[in-house]
Parts: sequence; structure tokens; C-alpha cells
Amino acid sequence: MKKKNKKIKKKTAAKKSKLKVKTAKKKSLKKQKSKTLKSKKRIKKVKKGSKPARRTKAAPQPLQTGYRPAANETKLGDVEDYFSHIGVVALILEAALVVGDTIHIHGHTTDLTQKVESMQINHVPVQSARRGDSLGIKVNDKCRKGDKVYLVA
Repeated sequence: MKKKNKKIKKKTAAKKSKLKVKTAKKKSLKKQKSKTLKSKKRIKKVKKGSKPARRTKAAPQPLQTGYRPAANETKLGDVEDYFSHIGVVALILEAALVVGDTIHIHGHTTDLTQKVESMQINHVPVQSARRGDSLGIKVNDKCRKGDKVYLVA
């Protein structure tokens, strides 16, 4: 009787281990199937002789600068830096400038027209400056880096 019980227990243990292996195989097969289904969903079949629809890009819009200088304005340069504690704009000149000339500074938040009362090159006051000189001009209002500076004729 004891031998039969041992044999039965062995058989049931073997069946259980076989079931575990089968369920593990089924699970792995399910995972593989789901992966292939997902990948098949990503790949769309195209009919023979037809091309897939191409996405068309919108035509590029021209850049809008917003401000166009007046006919009597010539560009002097761009604001390189602004020193708020002394109210000075630093720039590199693209044309000659003399004390007493009228300048127009225009930017995103800046629109300033004034006469040049004082300017300096390397902390030395000067009356005139040539093209290519790096100078500082005293201004009456706030300016920002990148603002455009024009000479009003």
C-alpha cells in the first residue's frame, strides 16, 4: 500500500511539473505573438503598384522683420551691450558718427530717437568716430542687446 501511495505521489508531482512547463511555454508563446502582432500593426501593407501617401510640408513663410528703416536712415550698427547703471549703449560702428547727429534705436521693446550728446572710445570722450570703432553712446532710455541703431540724416 505504501508503494502505491509513493507511485501515485510521484506521478502527480511529475504531472504538476509538466503542467508548469506547459504553462510557461504558453506564456512565452503569448508574449511572442503579442510582439509580432504589435510589429504587424506598425507595418502597413501597401498594395502592389501604388505608392504610399507622401506628407507635404507647408511652404516656408518669409521672415517678417517688422521694422523697415525710413529712407533718411542709415544703419550704424547693433547694440552690443547696454549698461543700465550709467545709461550707455556699446556698439561697433558701420558708418561714421559725429557728436550732434540724431540717432534712432529700434528693437523689440525699444523705439528711441535722440541727439548724440556724448560718446567715448575706450573711456576717452571723442567728437567723432569712424567705421569699425567700438564706442559707447549715452542714451536717455533703456535699450537691449541686439537693438538696431540708425543714423537719421
